[in-house]
Amino acid sequence: MTKPPLDTATSRVQTSGFGKSKGLWKTLTEGSLSDAFDGLSISLLLTSNPAIQYTVFDQLKQRLLDQKTKKPDHGSSPVVLSAFTAFLLGAISKSIATVIIYPAIRCKVMIQAADPDDDGNNKTKRPRPNSRKTVPGVIGAIWRSEGILGFFKGLDSQITKTVLSSALLMMIRDGKQVQFRRFCTVAASIGTGWI
Repeated sequence: MTKPPLDTATSRVQTSGFGKSKGLWKTLTEGSLSDAFDGLSISLLLTSNPAIQYTVFDQLKQRLLDQKTKKPDHGSSPVVLSAFTAFLLGAISKSIATVIIYPAIRCKVMIQAADPDDDGNNKTKRPRPNSRKTVPGVIGAIWRSEGILGFFKGLDSQITKTVLSSALLMMIRDGKQVQFRRFCTVAASIGTGWI
């Protein structure tokens, strides 16, 4: 439960105007407790991103393995993905998951963003309309000002940021699963009693 307030504060610091950033701690401590949890509901929706990514990865992997299994030249050895193929499937699956979930990411950032009218002077600070801080309010604002493409503004940066690390993770994860299966097969064949 400490992550949503940190996300909110970080988004506000990152989106504040040049020279207007108050710093992370000050941003965290100002405002009400509900302000600190702006975007919590949409953050819960964003937890589906890894589920989408792993599902797409496993489906693509299964299709490739099924194709390899149908070939007569694989013999009796188990069919596995190469590290490069796992890396590519990881990149593709993360890209697909990001494209699907990106409108929610964009809405979350807009909800948590710094008020553009906040110049640090409380006397001239205009209150932010409540509709802008709700999911429907942000969806309406993006739709009116930017159209459908507004929901995907910054998608290229998000994919660049997340795809490489995610593809490496999937490559390593898949390689470790193959090593574990081989270990289990060897342990079972020599009758160690471990398995």
